[in-house]
Amino acid sequence: MTTAIVYILAAIAEIAGCFSFWAWLRLEKSPVWIAPGMVSLAAFAWLLTRVDSEAAGRAYAAYGAVYICASLSWLWAVEGTRPDRWDTLGAAVCLVGAGIILLGPRSVAV
Repeated sequence: MTTAIVYILAAIAEIAGCFSFWAWLRLEKSPVWIAPGMVSLAAFAWLLTRVDSEAAGRAYAAYGAVYICASLSWLWAVEGTRPDRWDTLGAAVCLVGAGIILLGPRSVAV
């Protein structure tokens, strides 16, 4: 599985898991919402271990940009609020940063 696909699936799992808790606590939904949320968050954590990176922190840092973009997509698709130009610009900057973090050349430690 490619890194991009893993990050996209991880973002979906994380947002769905977090939203289940949001629905329970903020939208006063049934506590039953917690169970699928926990499964979703476990899937998110497992998916991040599939990223081809020598360091977990680097994989997590780069994932952050994908999460931001996915959150803005959720904002639009689920909450009905269209991201504005500042949201879009900020997400683009984050994606460029993620690319630098994940794909930048690394020097060999001596």
